[in-house]
Amino acid sequence: MIALTGLFLAALLAATVFPAQSEAVLVVLLRAGDHPVWLLLAVATAGNVLGSVVNWGLGRFLLRFADRRWFPSSGMKRAQAWYRRYGHWSLWLCWVPVVGDPLTVVAGAMRESLWRFLTVVLLAKAGRYVVLAAITLAWFQPVPGAGGAE
Repeated sequence: MIALTGLFLAALLAATVFPAQSEAVLVVLLRAGDHPVWLLLAVATAGNVLGSVVNWGLGRFLLRFADRRWFPSSGMKRAQAWYRRYGHWSLWLCWVPVVGDPLTVVAGAMRESLWRFLTVVLLAKAGRYVVLAAITLAWFQPVPGAGGAE
């Protein structure tokens, strides 16, 4: 249970502005072979999507601070223009390092529907983890018991 909680938290933090490597945690747990692959994928996806929903929520309230001196208004205006041009289709890139997390904040600021946001983000992030798991399991055989005691 500790490993799954750690994976969930790493995935949640990785989807926010905090530095975390959910992919590394997932690979270690896949290699350990102590948990079903489907469960690891579900936990990682749930944490990562929840982190993106937090970003979306922050974006919904972010623009009220646009008149503040510390607010990065030029960066936000560029991001909004980009989002206006590509719309919800750009959310398919939410899994990409560096650009994905700010993209989920901008989606909230642009008042993207939560249901459409959840649908695209869930599919994109789950897809990334499925590909990572497939590559990991194709290259490495699980080493049962290598994950340590829980």
